[in-house]
Amino acid sequence: MHELSVTESILSISTNHAQDANAARVTDIFLVIGELSSIVDDSVQFYWDIISQETICANAQLHFKRIPARFRCQDCNHDYTITEEMQPCPLCGSYRVSVIAGEEFYVESIAVEAE
Repeated sequence: MHELSVTESILSISTNHAQDANAARVTDIFLVIGELSSIVDDSVQFYWDIISQETICANAQLHFKRIPARFRCQDCNHDYTITEEMQPCPLCGSYRVSVIAGEEFYVESIAVEAE
């Protein structure tokens, strides 16, 4: 059910921006989602198809852009992406790392049709 509240937020953001732009309708919504987020694209799409009906966003296409997980080693300061869970730093083998990308979730842009 987590995706329902996320999808409601997407609808709210999109509707508000479309109204501010005096748009006739929203055609496309571009989302950025980090690989480490718990958001499931198919679930968001499922809820979107239901809750966007009879709104200015009805039939708008959702576009999902996934951001890979990136880490910074706290011991040697090396930045790297992972290919599997719990992967140590490829330079020094340390597990002392900080997440620097991959937890994102936001509406990147919205395409609308003018009135």
